[in-house]
Amino acid sequence: MASVETENAYSKCQMNEVYGDSAYSSKEIEEITITHGLEPKICSKGTRNKALSEEDKKQNREYSKIRCRVEHIFGGMYQKAHDQILRGIGFVRAEVKIGLRNLAYNMTRYSYLAGAKGL
Repeated sequence: MASVETENAYSKCQMNEVYGDSAYSSKEIEEITITHGLEPKICSKGTRNKALSEEDKKQNREYSKIRCRVEHIFGGMYQKAHDQILRGIGFVRAEVKIGLRNLAYNMTRYSYLAGAKGL
């Protein structure tokens, strides 16, 4: 089931979209994203005297599904790293170490998804 949700979330996500929770909902942040050629997909925020409409709630759920899947990846990588410090001389070596961590995560994720699909 997780693989279907992941595929759906990634197929909806575009590289020019910025997802954020309601803490980032402001005109200033919206203007910054637009000036950089990005489309803001930030959850709406209700107030004490004005609750969110059903349409806003539905939109927030759609944005949150995609944002959650992306944040899940970084959370998994963080758990594997355990606050490890990159030790090395030079930017290229640090890039290689980060790339290897990403590769290890991708391999772990693939083995999980392949097992779920029965491949």
